[in-house]
Amino acid sequence: MIEVLAKLGRGPVFLAGEVLECVITFTNPLSASSTSASSEMLAWASAQIHCQFHASENRVALPPSDGSKHDVQAENETVFVPNRGERGQCILSTPPKILFCDLRLDPGESKSYSYCETLPIDGPPSFRGQSVKYVYKLTIGCQRVNSPIKLLRVPFRVLVLHGLKDYQFPQDEVVAPSNPFLEEEEGLKKDSRLADLATELLMVATSRRSLHLYNISNTRGKVGTFCIFKTVYKIGEDVIGTFNFSEGDIPCLQFSVSLQTEESIQEEFQRRRGQPISFSTHARHQEACLHTAQSSFSLPIPLSSTPGFTTNIVSLKWRLHFEFVTSGESAGTCLVRGSQSEAVTWTGVEQMDVDTFSWDLPIKVLPTNPILASYVSQFSSTNSIAI
Repeated sequence: MIEVLAKLGRGPVFLAGEVLECVITFTNPLSASSTSASSEMLAWASAQIHCQFHASENRVALPPSDGSKHDVQAENETVFVPNRGERGQCILSTPPKILFCDLRLDPGESKSYSYCETLPIDGPPSFRGQSVKYVYKLTIGCQRVNSPIKLLRVPFRVLVLHGLKDYQFPQDEVVAPSNPFLEEEEGLKKDSRLADLATELLMVATSRRSLHLYNISNTRGKVGTFCIFKTVYKIGEDVIGTFNFSEGDIPCLQFSVSLQTEESIQEEFQRRRGQPISFSTHARHQEACLHTAQSSFSLPIPLSSTPGFTTNIVSLKWRLHFEFVTSGESAGTCLVRGSQSEAVTWTGVEQMDVDTFSWDLPIKVLPTNPILASYVSQFSSTNSIAI
């Protein structure tokens, strides 16, 4: 038996365009209960990254794929197919890289190999929606002589930040001591600069603050005003807004704010024309506000959520969904006097006519530092298999 262990050193979340590095260790374990230990032999091992696309048959109409026939090959074939046995279509893959050929491991011996690959910058982000899914995996395939291929799949998450693709790094670097014998330093330096550039772009885009004021009104009149200081956020940030009902003509009894995503299929891929958009709620705030002059809310954007994006099949957008419950009467007639004594008690009325209306405010949600997103990732940095 040989144990195969794959470990992502930095965590399971990456930006498109970054270099994914995985250390893969092959071990022939030495068991204390084993009486006759022997060497183990592997014919070859290879690794490849691929993105698997899943679509709901009830919502998405996709053209037939020419590559679907390659997903059902026999298990005893010697062809390395990373997405063998998986559902959906493989829409993106990197060239396979051979880790070794003819590896012999003595009892208790282990050998490690480093796999590095740049993630395609023009691929879709990782996404698990109601209509479509984009799933990234690193697949390590290895085979004994005259034995079926065994696959170890390492799932990871990809965030896409638009603008990195068109950025050109300056050619004239700052003069500094360098080691001419380490060729990989340039690749690591570029990858580090890419991460720093992404962090800088995100900071600039989400730190701009300007006062946005909106009047809240219905057919009867003005209810109040809403204030928000920015409309561009990173995942992991809080969306903060305030209400001012003191200048309203119509009393507001209750309001709710929901942080939502809307997932829409492009028209040419819709199963039915005019099919509804899918909505998902990530956070919600509700409050009774009669006779309240001012109020506020804070809604966290989950680090595990997907920033807004658009592909040729699906589009994901973020919004704040507001719902207001207002009274058809003036604020003075909503209460009745309960006693004529010196201690006056006010009691709310049992019934009143109300109106409800809603409002949607689009916002923009961008990725964040992938190291930060790794802390809450559902994927593990270490995966293993025994062959």
